[in-house]
Amino acid sequence: MASTIPGPQTAGPETPGRADRAGAVEAHGIDVIPDAERHGRARDLFAVWAAPNVSYLSLVVGGGLILLGLDLWQALAVIVAGNLFWALVGLVAVSGPASGTPSEVIMRAAFGIRGNRGNILLTGWFASVCYLALNWAAGSLAAFTLVDEAGLRPSTPVKVAVIVAVAAATLAISVYGHATIVRLYLPFTLLLTAVFAVLTGCVLTRADWHYRPQQPLHGTALAAALAAALTLVASAPLSYNNSADFARYLPRDTRPAAVAGWTALGAYLPSVLFTFLGAVAGTALDMTDPQDALEAILPGWFRPAFLLAVVLSAMANNAMTAYSSGLALQAVGLRLRRSRSVALDGAVGVALTLYALLVSNFLATVTSVLELMVVLMGPTLAIYATDVLLRRNRYDGQQLSDQAPGGPFWYRAGVNPAGIAALVAAAGAAALCADNPLYTGPVARALGGVDLSLPVGVLGGAGVYAVVMRGRKGWLIR
Repeated sequence: MASTIPGPQTAGPETPGRADRAGAVEAHGIDVIPDAERHGRARDLFAVWAAPNVSYLSLVVGGGLILLGLDLWQALAVIVAGNLFWALVGLVAVSGPASGTPSEVIMRAAFGIRGNRGNILLTGWFASVCYLALNWAAGSLAAFTLVDEAGLRPSTPVKVAVIVAVAAATLAISVYGHATIVRLYLPFTLLLTAVFAVLTGCVLTRADWHYRPQQPLHGTALAAALAAALTLVASAPLSYNNSADFARYLPRDTRPAAVAGWTALGAYLPSVLFTFLGAVAGTALDMTDPQDALEAILPGWFRPAFLLAVVLSAMANNAMTAYSSGLALQAVGLRLRRSRSVALDGAVGVALTLYALLVSNFLATVTSVLELMVVLMGPTLAIYATDVLLRRNRYDGQQLSDQAPGGPFWYRAGVNPAGIAALVAAAGAAALCADNPLYTGPVARALGGVDLSLPVGVLGGAGVYAVVMRGRKGWLIR
């Protein structure tokens, strides 16, 4: 077996000897976490995943389901079903304690050393910076209103300064890293839940529990709306193929069922509750402009708290995203410390946020990007989850970190044909079935706009990968 190539992306801690602790910059990048530095309990993951999902963006998505033409109970069914994909996020999280490495490294088992670099560049790094922009756009819009209410006109220079300030606060959490995220996210969860509980009371007093759209959907139109809604809801869990990043510090003997359960439950419960709250709001309010609509029903004294909560929820979501995007840059071969790669990603995210706020329509951007991302994110997460099952979660972090030609996961010229073939086939088939404002595939067009990209991509990716890898059992023994 070839030895591990040295360098920032595979070597030891960035600051040798420093333990993972809140308030200190995390020492590790994508290197293996030694057993002596493992700590924590699986249940700590509940708050880690709950905080970013007690989210204003969930309210936006829920309101969007009503705008698609669904009634309230159709929206609830879609919300419950679409969020079940958090089970896949929980499943891949178990590979973190097993290997001591982040998801960006573990996926080398599925795609190969070189193949994974291309995969991570698209589904890890690019997707992350897009989500940074979407969440910062939501948080910055709320911050603009706060600035305006404070008596400072939100001119373009002021808006730029606000966006940079929100981004800087977010990136500070990401740079400090894992232990700081674990420490902060429980109080974040409690604070956000308290604020959104008051919002819930205001929404429920106006809810129309018997809401029906003025022109109820039937037949193909209803099928198309349900498929689009399911894709929109599922896009959130399918974007998190990085859950091992936050579980890799747990002791090696942590029960996999506990890791998977607390991860999935922490994300599932608030996602269902707050997406449904957005749908309920949509029965009485015009959620085309969700911030203004929600502000209008709040008592004046509570509006600043709501706006601050929107900013905080965007920060909580993006701190995790920026953390993983920094690891993604290391995984594709960029020789930067994690703290610097996080800063680089933050700069790109800020640029995209400025575009989202000053050029494009925010809600249209959210809907279109989230739906289209499923074409790539669905197959990637499905392949990763299938690899965990096929290997029975037997991963060796040192072997995964070996990037030398001829190493355990070099496969053929650095590419695992099974993983790449499954991703290309599934993503290609999903693209043919996609129906989106940005793009409509020929299959979706033939079906009258019914978008089947979600089931085709997920089932296709898992199926092709399982068949090819089982035919090459030697590749599974590492």
